[in-house]
Amino acid sequence: MDTATPAVTVALHDGTSVIASSGQVDARRHGELLLPAVDRVLAEAGTKLDAVTDVVVGVGPGPYTGLRVGLVTAATFASALSVPVHGLCTLDGLAYAAGLEGLEGPFAVATDARRKEVYWARYEDARTRTGEPAVDRPADIAGALAGLPVVGAGAVLYPDAFPDARAPEHVAAGALAALAAERLAAGQEFLEPRPLYLRRPDAQVPKNYKVVTPQ
Repeated sequence: MDTATPAVTVALHDGTSVIASSGQVDARRHGELLLPAVDRVLAEAGTKLDAVTDVVVGVGPGPYTGLRVGLVTAATFASALSVPVHGLCTLDGLAYAAGLEGLEGPFAVATDARRKEVYWARYEDARTRTGEPAVDRPADIAGALAGLPVVGAGAVLYPDAFPDARAPEHVAAGALAALAAERLAAGQEFLEPRPLYLRRPDAQVPKNYKVVTPQ
């Protein structure tokens, strides 16, 4: 599952292929949409939650509110089922999906970070990220990514900075699950299921607020 972008996406993978998936784009309703999506995917697959052997969750980067919905839900499922939970970079899921659609490297991935910024990373190919994800204004990285295809909603939102925008626009849990299945089979390590924020939350406690104490 992944809730790091406006897409609320869930998929079930049997180790070989995706057997059911769901995706809805709604930046304000992650908490409302995620559990019904899980139920829908399990029903489509004709299986129960207790058949799940591993939980995979996108850790971002992404905005605080949406991202934590997926992470908390994944951790809850993993605890209830006594199964491992594996973290994957959401940008890696987008890069992998772009590779499935035929895009060869090098290229970049960019998602909407709000505040007129993007979360982004550069890739040698669909499975190989070069460097850590970052958050920047599009104009500040346009030169560094000049000539490269850029995958994701960040490219679509800022065409002047990223003229060669490529699909997919949003991450899909099916691609995230397929990438995780490859890494599990190869015995590769995963990220800790902790949020990759890259900056402070949009919502913060106001400074110099008045403290009220009892008389």
